[in-house]
Amino acid sequence: MYFTAKAEPHHRLPLYKTVLCVTCALILIVNGLFLFHNLQALKSANAQVLQSSRVAERLQYLDVLVQDAESSMRGYFISGNEVYLGPTRSVLDKTEAEVRHLQTLLADNPAQLKNLSQLNTLIRRKLTILNQAIDVYHHGGLDEIVNISRYGDEKGGLDEIRLQTVIMIQEQNETLEARSAGFYKEYHNALVLGVLINAVAIVVLVMFYRLVSRSYLRQAAVEYALQQSNENLEAMVAQRTEQLSVLSRHLISVSEDEKSRLSRELHDEMGASLTSISMDIGAVTLQLQKTHPELAAQLKRARGTLVETVELKRRIIENLRPSLLDNLGLCAAIDSYTDDFSRMTKVPCDTEIGPEIDGIVRDGDTGLSIALFRIVQESLTNIRKYAKASRVSVTLQLGEEGLVLRIIDDGIGIASNTLAKPMSHGILGMRERALLLGGSLTIRRGRGEKGTCIEVRIPLRGAVETGAQRIARDGEVVKPVVSSPLRQRADDHIPSLPPCSIRPHSVPVPHDPVQ
Repeated sequence: MYFTAKAEPHHRLPLYKTVLCVTCALILIVNGLFLFHNLQALKSANAQVLQSSRVAERLQYLDVLVQDAESSMRGYFISGNEVYLGPTRSVLDKTEAEVRHLQTLLADNPAQLKNLSQLNTLIRRKLTILNQAIDVYHHGGLDEIVNISRYGDEKGGLDEIRLQTVIMIQEQNETLEARSAGFYKEYHNALVLGVLINAVAIVVLVMFYRLVSRSYLRQAAVEYALQQSNENLEAMVAQRTEQLSVLSRHLISVSEDEKSRLSRELHDEMGASLTSISMDIGAVTLQLQKTHPELAAQLKRARGTLVETVELKRRIIENLRPSLLDNLGLCAAIDSYTDDFSRMTKVPCDTEIGPEIDGIVRDGDTGLSIALFRIVQESLTNIRKYAKASRVSVTLQLGEEGLVLRIIDDGIGIASNTLAKPMSHGILGMRERALLLGGSLTIRRGRGEKGTCIEVRIPLRGAVETGAQRIARDGEVVKPVVSSPLRQRADDHIPSLPPCSIRPHSVPVPHDPVQ
């Protein structure tokens, strides 16, 4: 089954959520602008208050300057000391400077500028009168001044100046009050508008929160449904996997039973027929040797072909169900098969099988021996077809956790993409046989990163104890099964090699005491 991966769709936020987000952002921006505007208005009101206080101070200072000038003049008249005339002589420059400053402060108020002009006129008139009085004092003395003061109205000039100053201060206060009232009204309106904006923003945020909460709950429900669906799928996959495992075990069992039945029929029926034919041909050949030698020669050739057919029948029977497996056990069957492999391929094959294997196999599962034999058979078949190896070793030993079977060659190895192909039925069949026995099959690089190492581990805790107890009870030292004389020759002997190497990304292999 093949699955196609589609590109992930581009998701967008719904339009109504986008509108709510934009509206909330605009409301907050407008509220910020209003706050900035209120801040500017407050700064302007503070500046106006400061300006009004400065105007009042300058006006009062003008009044004080005029009064000081008049007081200094009177001190001069009484004492005759010109030191008292200092404020009178400097009052003109000071008043002009104060008037210019006031003109700058009242530049935005034409009415106050007009009043300032009138006040300046009154001050100048008053200062002119003071200068004239000093001149009169220089020419006529104090008596002349006294006479002038009797008939003159000096106090009226100061009252006019004071009255004009009071009028200007009062108008400045009224202007300040009007501006303060306008600012307060504007601030009140801005405050009300800000509260409304904040209320609208809160409403929009509440709506957005409800939408987000609803979306979150909907997403949580979808995730929960997906989780339930995944759990159901996993349970279904586990169930189907179990069913396929049972089916695979049944098919393997049926296949082995069918092969066993076919081998028995070939051995019994076909073997008997071929033996009868061979005996008849032999008898006829003896009778025709003297009378018809040419016919005897033909029968002899036919009998040779019959012998080859018998040998072919034997190989077919051995491939279907090795007779040695049922008669002599797993060790003899593997050793015989590796011997035939070496004879046909001319590739030395070293076989090393532990002495306790036959006892463990007999006490174990009934399908254990045939499964291990089929794995060895399939592995050597693949080596003969594809590996191009120059040496092969088959090792079956008892490890700490069970049986360990290794088939190692120094050929070209197996590509990683070949292992992942769905049509690699041989490898899948070997792995399935190992899984059905509760074990595992690992394929990695061989010794020195060359060739291939197929390792099968079958856990047999009960069988291990039984085999160990048998060896301890019998007290016999059984030599390991070695290869046939063909593989025991000096020129064919395979020296001991270092343990199988492991790729950096392969599963770590525990220490094997056999190697």
